[in-house]
Amino acid sequence: MSVQIGVALHPQHTTVAGLLDAFARADALGADSIWVWDHFSPLSGDPNGTHHEVWSVLTAGGLGTRRARVGPLVLGIAHRNPALVATMAATLDQILGGRLTLGVGAGWVEREHADYGFPFGTPIERLQRLERGIETIERRLSLHNPPPINGRIPLLIGGGGERVTLRITAQHADIWHGFGAPDAWLAKSRILLDWCRTVGRDPTEVARSVSVADARDEPRLGPPTVQEDLLDRYVAAGATHLIYGATAPYDLRPIERMLTWRSNRPTR
Repeated sequence: MSVQIGVALHPQHTTVAGLLDAFARADALGADSIWVWDHFSPLSGDPNGTHHEVWSVLTAGGLGTRRARVGPLVLGIAHRNPALVATMAATLDQILGGRLTLGVGAGWVEREHADYGFPFGTPIERLQRLERGIETIERRLSLHNPPPINGRIPLLIGGGGERVTLRITAQHADIWHGFGAPDAWLAKSRILLDWCRTVGRDPTEVARSVSVADARDEPRLGPPTVQEDLLDRYVAAGATHLIYGATAPYDLRPIERMLTWRSNRPTR
């Protein structure tokens, strides 16, 4: 499977115009995917700074792109009624010509749940809600008219919980998104492989995605030699989709370097 290069545009401390410009620039560079997180206030810097809602940004930003897939990385399952999420996803998939990937997760920021009146609960309650929500989304999408343009909307599940999240991923996901250094990410990927065997799923049906760096933590991805070594290590560990997190003012030079690295890789 060829390596995919993506960028997650953090919708904080910026304007809508800045976000839409970043969508268009990422698409023009050749990014394979463009993502937006599902939060309601900034995760770094001033917690009361400007912030924008994921579905609105994906719709407006996606319309300014031609080739990249777009999606949330990831929707908090308690933030919206799951049946409504399915209808929203089916509609956005139509708007974007079949380029939506639907990312979901259990949710982890207690503040935003409290601020908006969403249930939070214990970790196991959030995971139970995630599993029920995914089942509802799948059922509603199977009934939606018109159906997804490509027959189905790829489902990404984000998280690394070894006993529940990765089991749910093995059962339902087209893509698993994880975090951490290559060795830690590989350990989780191996557990996902075990879960696929347990539930009777072909592990090759679940693509592997990872956040390779985040501009909130690193002002740049590192010198080219370090960058290439890091990306090589993730690919050697089995990652098929590498995503860089960009925050305003959305310096996309790391994406350019990642795309150059990919074009220079030996053909296998």
